[in-house]
Amino acid sequence: MSENNHIQDSSLALSEPVPLTLQPAEVYINSLDSNSRRTMRHALDAIANILTDNQCESTTLDWSKIKYQHTAIVRAALMEKYSHAMTNIMYCALRRTLKEAWRLEFTTREQYARAADIAPVPGKKLLKGRALNDTEIATIWKHCLSDNSNLGLRDTALLGILMVGLRRGEVTNLDLNHFKPRNACLHILNSKRNLDRVVYLPPKGVQVIKEWIKFRKKEPGPLLYPLSRGHNIIYRKITDQGILKALQTRGKLAGLDSFTVHDFRRTFITNLLYDGVDIITVKELVGHSSTDTTAMYDMRGEEAKKGAMNFVDKNIPELKEEKPKIKSNKSSLKCPNCKSKELLKGGFQLLADGNQHQSYQCRKCGYAFTPLLSVPDK
Repeated sequence: MSENNHIQDSSLALSEPVPLTLQPAEVYINSLDSNSRRTMRHALDAIANILTDNQCESTTLDWSKIKYQHTAIVRAALMEKYSHAMTNIMYCALRRTLKEAWRLEFTTREQYARAADIAPVPGKKLLKGRALNDTEIATIWKHCLSDNSNLGLRDTALLGILMVGLRRGEVTNLDLNHFKPRNACLHILNSKRNLDRVVYLPPKGVQVIKEWIKFRKKEPGPLLYPLSRGHNIIYRKITDQGILKALQTRGKLAGLDSFTVHDFRRTFITNLLYDGVDIITVKELVGHSSTDTTAMYDMRGEEAKKGAMNFVDKNIPELKEEKPKIKSNKSSLKCPNCKSKELLKGGFQLLADGNQHQSYQCRKCGYAFTPLLSVPDK
């Protein structure tokens, strides 16, 4: 192995080309959605480069020859170059490709199990992005609503769609017939991992989309179109970059701090969790396969932990408020005349013992007296 952690092993290269249907890397990549294919192809090409000192790519590597010693070297090399999160993503691609090699009967189950038996790289991933606060959300809404142009209509509709947590790719794939105003929802088809779902819209979201459709008309096609500089419709799908540019422009004009399109998804998830919606429901709304993924979008921080204590406290019965103990001013003295304890304090008198003594007057009979034991505090 060279100093840059590459294995100089040309024997891992395919001796002759094979059909793509028999190439484990291609079989795996083609099982992914279009958004993930580019990332995983890059990962497998990088791994093939490591294994052959840049002599092979994923399509020219013989994956049936990969053994434990190879995957161990790959893990070490990836850890040196990439973050723990990216390393685990790339190693996932490697394991899945090795599994396809076993499914295609190029390796035995034992060989696959040994080669794939590498532990994930430990580490904690810091939260990416941010959630927009209420003031920022209100500001960008006001900015879009105040723009009465065709572009303003389109961008307000775009904002209404993004506010319910859609991915950028899901927005670009929306067609007019995916919008169901009577049911106040959007049908998301062929999403990530080819999962379909229904996303519900708030009344204002339905309203702004309807306003856009009045200009767009009800011709079949994409729900959102790009617009020309003259704000005329360009009849093709809006692109990922078109969505990003539209929001960045709106955010800059509204005076907001920098944010990404995906931050609207983080905001949607965070707000739902903050309002007490259970995480399983949130997972279903945003199309995640696991609540672990949904939890990574939670931007509530320590305030959520403090607020959670209110749910604990609400099941505890009301406690009697503990009143501070106040020293009683009532005296054990009685009036020498009528034996009443209802006494009024008077001034202090100097008696024959040379001390000042508290004098009293009975409320009931009016008798005044000065007991010898009533010495003032020093």
